[in-house]
Amino acid sequence: MKPFEYHVATSPADAVATLAQRPEAAYLAGGTNLVDHMKLGVAEPDLLVDVSHLDLTDVTQTDDGGVTIGANVRNSDLAAHPMIRSRYPVLARALLSGASGQLRNSATTAGNLLQRTRCVYFQDVTTPCNKRDPGSGCSAIGGYTRYHAILGASEHCVAAHPSDMAVAVSALDGQIVVEGTDGSRRIPATEFHRLPGDEPHRDTVLEHGELITAVELPAPPPNAVSDYRKVRDRASYAFALSSVAAELSFVGEAIATARIALGGIAHKPWRARHAERVLTGAPATEDTFAAAADAELSHAEPLPGNEFKVELTRRTLMAQLRMLTERGLR
Repeated sequence: MKPFEYHVATSPADAVATLAQRPEAAYLAGGTNLVDHMKLGVAEPDLLVDVSHLDLTDVTQTDDGGVTIGANVRNSDLAAHPMIRSRYPVLARALLSGASGQLRNSATTAGNLLQRTRCVYFQDVTTPCNKRDPGSGCSAIGGYTRYHAILGASEHCVAAHPSDMAVAVSALDGQIVVEGTDGSRRIPATEFHRLPGDEPHRDTVLEHGELITAVELPAPPPNAVSDYRKVRDRASYAFALSSVAAELSFVGEAIATARIALGGIAHKPWRARHAERVLTGAPATEDTFAAAADAELSHAEPLPGNEFKVELTRRTLMAQLRMLTERGLR
């Protein structure tokens, strides 16, 4: 690990002002991802701005029935919060699906959103990787691809995003609140992460120096049911091969609203807009579920070695829709 400077931020404004002046600086909160990358040589910041002591730890109800989640709320605390468990079970379940209890006790809301890919080539500094070293090539193409993308990839990067929480926040139409040198702004969660394109080293739309201060979730639709389903190689401490965050509401036997995001299959949480359009207003039947899954996956481009993900995701999505329908129509 290379030497670095260390600064404890006294306020969000202090954090932003300090980091913005240093192109190679990074924010530190729980450190569950960044510190690992520093040990591996993947990240080599010359300054760490510690934001873990900032008073961004509240979960509060908004006037319109939504919720504001402070950036420093720990994953364990958020998953156990009564408001989250009762109104946004999809988020609570997603959080509990990620990592170990010890890591969830340290990891923060903002840090979870900013996780970098667990692609084995990204984490191995002896191999070419466009995400780590732009222009060097993508070792995953033609290599080990079991955990890689089947949607939204490019010739420059086929890595998949690792966060479970981010998939749920995308499905819930969350807003990411950030503060920068030009003030604050809100970024829709569906637009926060980027597809790789020809700039795979840019994971998000954040500008250098911008600090996440909160996540805002709108109120769920009346009588909505939601949950998170994750398929992985082992029952715990593994990243998703495919996952589904879904929320449905019903009118009679028909689906009134549908919000769905997929994880483990793209460079960002994949909002399933095609599936949502098929589902909305349609009867909650197996034929509808199959049509929705097929519509979303019709443009999948699997790699040699992860073709199974197409059918796996199809079945996972259908199973999730079936379960939520049984729950919502009781």
